[in-house]
Amino acid sequence: MMLWGAASGALELRAELGGVRLTGRFPYNTEAELAPGRSERIEARAFAARIEAEGELYFLAGHDFEKPLASRSAGTLIIRDSGEAVQIEAELDDGTSWARDFLAAHRAGLIRGLSPGFRVAEGGERIERKGSGLLRSITRADLIEISAVTRPAYPTAQVEARAWNPLRDDQNRRGLHRTFNRWRP
Repeated sequence: MMLWGAASGALELRAELGGVRLTGRFPYNTEAELAPGRSERIEARAFAARIEAEGELYFLAGHDFEKPLASRSAGTLIIRDSGEAVQIEAELDDGTSWARDFLAAHRAGLIRGLSPGFRVAEGGERIERKGSGLLRSITRADLIEISAVTRPAYPTAQVEARAWNPLRDDQNRRGLHRTFNRWRP
């Protein structure tokens, strides 16, 4: 299962020589309450191994692989891990309908968030009690893509598409069932 996070106000567009350059930033070490009693923090350099491996990564519209805006292999996406944040630079071409839609929505102020799609690596999370709730710290994750999103749910880091039901002892803890029920008390 791919998981997502977002940061508000993270995207900036500039017209350059007939094209559009996008810059964005997803900050690390920001705790976010995803649901009552459920918080998450993506720790510094959690995505570093994947970013430094220089394999394929995509910049997408709304986590939709059918709506790519830039990619490393096309030479239109640069992703860096500063230790404080994931930083991106993308060169956008308005040659596709979804790129034109994205650019129009951004100009209108509708899309301002930046959201990574990732898979938590084996042993890459730590879950601890925090007061009466839980804090999930992501320490290692494989970044798959980063997306422009319309609605970050909180100021600095948002995670969407999370399952919040802890596993019961009698439930199967493998496969999709485990993926959809990652939180454990």
